[in-house]
Amino acid sequence: MFAVIKAGGKQYRVVEDQVLKVEGVEGEPGTIVQIGEVIMLGGDKPEIGKPTISGASVAVEIVEHGRGRKVIAFKKRRRKNSRRKRGHRQDFVLIRISEILTGGAKPSKGPKPKPEPKAKPAKTEAEDDAA
Repeated sequence: MFAVIKAGGKQYRVVEDQVLKVEGVEGEPGTIVQIGEVIMLGGDKPEIGKPTISGASVAVEIVEHGRGRKVIAFKKRRRKNSRRKRGHRQDFVLIRISEILTGGAKPSKGPKPKPEPKAKPAKTEAEDDAA
């Protein structure tokens, strides 16, 4: 099952456990937020909203906040000795789609636990002598 949601003025096609960068989602990292603007639900019986589907929402986990790469806006007027250079970095929120909800249901899944770092194997005395 997939859904088409609207977040930050843009539309995204999402499925469960997908990670994507969006704008305009508020919340702290590690929390579950519901996005209520679901434009379409797809699957066995597709459903299209007019303009949105009532009772449908998408539960997302906020992974982190960040900023995109710098975009340079350079303007030059030739033979006028006029130049302007500006840089811009767009803010974004990295989200993970936890579940697609219909019929006004509440999110049942919590945030996904972070994977624990793998422990490095301890060096033996023979390896230390060789190095």
